[in-house]
Amino acid sequence: MDAISYERAGDVAGAVRAAQQPGAVFIGGGTNLLDLMKGGVARPVRLIDITHIGGLDSVASLPGGGIRIGALVREQYPLLSQALLAGASAQLRNMATVGGNLLQRTRCGYFYDPAFTQCNKRMPGSGCAALDGHNRMHAILGASPQCIAVNPSDMSVALAALDALVLVSGPSGERTIAFADFHRLPGDRPDVDTTLEPGELITAVDLPPPLFSAHSHYLKVRDRASYAFALVSVAAALQMDGERVQSARIALGGVAHKPWRANAAEQMLSGQPLSQATLKKAAAAALSGAQPRHDNAFKVRLAQRAIVRAVNRAAGYTGGVA
Repeated sequence: MDAISYERAGDVAGAVRAAQQPGAVFIGGGTNLLDLMKGGVARPVRLIDITHIGGLDSVASLPGGGIRIGALVREQYPLLSQALLAGASAQLRNMATVGGNLLQRTRCGYFYDPAFTQCNKRMPGSGCAALDGHNRMHAILGASPQCIAVNPSDMSVALAALDALVLVSGPSGERTIAFADFHRLPGDRPDVDTTLEPGELITAVDLPPPLFSAHSHYLKVRDRASYAFALVSVAAALQMDGERVQSARIALGGVAHKPWRANAAEQMLSGQPLSQATLKKAAAAALSGAQPRHDNAFKVRLAQRAIVRAVNRAAGYTGGVA
C-alpha cells in the first residue's frame, strides 16, 4: 500500500500553499479521485482536503443578474439543474463537488485499467489502445492520433452552453477562465485535461444572467435510464421571439475530449425562424467535422438527431422532433 498523508485546509491560501508539495492533490467529495486511486491510476502522496474552507459551498448573486456557485439553480438555470440530475446516482451527486465535476477524468476503459499498457493519457508516449480497440463510447470530434477519449461530465456540458466562468486561485494569484478555454482537446498532450496551472484550486463558477431560463433542455442519450455515461448528450438553450430564434447555445457531451460547442449550428439558427428544415441542416453542420472510428460511427447520426430533439424541446415543441 502506498503511503498517503492527509491535510485539512482552513482557507484557500493554505490549500494553495499545501498543494505546492510534490504529489499533492486537492480532494473534495473524492467520488472520482478515490476510484482512480483504488485502481492504481492516480498515485497522490498527499491529500489536501478543501471541504472545510468557508465560502466554497456558497451560492451568491452577481451584479447584472448572474450567480456564483461555490460548489439554486432550478428556476433560473433549469438547463444546469437538468444536467446535474442526469449525472451519476443520488448518492454520488450528494457527495460530489462542482470543482470535482469539472475535473472528472475520462471513463475510457483503457485509461482506467493499468493492465493496458497503451494509454497516452495515463502513460504519455505509450500509444492509444482505443484507436483500433473497442471504441464505441469514444470521441468523434476534436480527437487526435494520441487519444480519442471523451469527457464524462454532464454538468460541464450545461456550463459550456451557458458560457460560465471558472474562478481559480493559485501560486500566482487569482484568475478567471472562460469555460470554453477550461478543458483541452488532446492534441499531443492527452494527459493534460485542463488549462489549470499546477497548484491552482477552483474556488467558484460564475454564471451569466439567466437569459435562457424559459427555453432550455438537457438531453442525455445513454444505454440505460440511470447511472450511465452519455453516448451523446445535448445542452440546448434558446432566446425566442415568437417562432424566431434570437440566439442559440448548443453544447454536446459524449463526443469529444471536452464539452463541444456546436458553433456552426448556433450561427445557423440564430436570427432565423425555427423551421425543421433549418434545424436539421444546423444539426448536420454541427457534425460536419466528425471522424468516427469503427465502433462509434453511429454517434454521428445519433448526435444529429439528439440536437434536433433537444432544440425542439427547448423551444417547447412536442411534435415534429427527430
